[in-house]
Amino acid sequence: MPSALDQIKIDTALGNRMLANEGVLDAFGHVSMRHPTNPNRYFLSRSRAPELVEPGDVLEYDLDSNPVKKTDQRLYAERVIHGEIYKARPDVMAVVHHHAMAMMPFCISGVELQPVMHLGAVIGHKVPMWDQYDEFGDTNLLLVKPEEGASLARSLGQAPLVLMLGQGASVVGSSIQELVFRAIYSCRNAECQFAAQMMGKVVPLRPGEVDKSSQINAMPTATFRTWEYWSVRLEKSGGGLPRSGKKPVGTRAKRAIVARKTTKKTKSKGRKR
Repeated sequence: MPSALDQIKIDTALGNRMLANEGVLDAFGHVSMRHPTNPNRYFLSRSRAPELVEPGDVLEYDLDSNPVKKTDQRLYAERVIHGEIYKARPDVMAVVHHHAMAMMPFCISGVELQPVMHLGAVIGHKVPMWDQYDEFGDTNLLLVKPEEGASLARSLGQAPLVLMLGQGASVVGSSIQELVFRAIYSCRNAECQFAAQMMGKVVPLRPGEVDKSSQINAMPTATFRTWEYWSVRLEKSGGGLPRSGKKPVGTRAKRAIVARKTTKKTKSKGRKR
């Protein structure tokens, strides 16, 4: 039975892998979890593609985003996103920063992202937009300074997510399960809104519908049900956490290996004929 902190590391790794498997994360982006008993600490992987993150990659940080224990590991450059949000939002227990293609049109077009379906109520009434240029002028769009992270956290306010102009989105949750739920269904909502706009007028949810749907969507019966579902999908894809003693291989790499083995078998059969 893993300890509470070991379970945090396992869940952080699983959150990364699930969101990669569902297309929210790719080679970039990162998931963190707040320490369960020390609110001034959080857990985040070393710098690694999300679908490859293992529990052993997950390190402990203070809220200034410095690793608690000295390490020679390469760290995420944008980890201040997590530290500064945790500073500003005591209610937040998990954070993800991503650049999902479903969300990017709303980060560059000026079109407002709106809750348009029941599960899309996870985005709240109004999604704030943060423009790094407003305070920091021309940058490389990476968010690496504490003051940039603090600015983003101010823009987030009490919202469940914030869009970042030309960059992506940062999403928060009261648990890792709620975070994954919100990250995935906010992208599904964006896809739905984008498709509906191609057809004509979009009718968003009414404020009361957003409130009542959000309450249902945040219930553990919903967030744990989807966590279990996405966990099974992850395992079926071959991207689950590696078993003890096995060398970890990412989902896409595993598919490539299977494809190569299939090709070799086909060629071998051809030679026998």
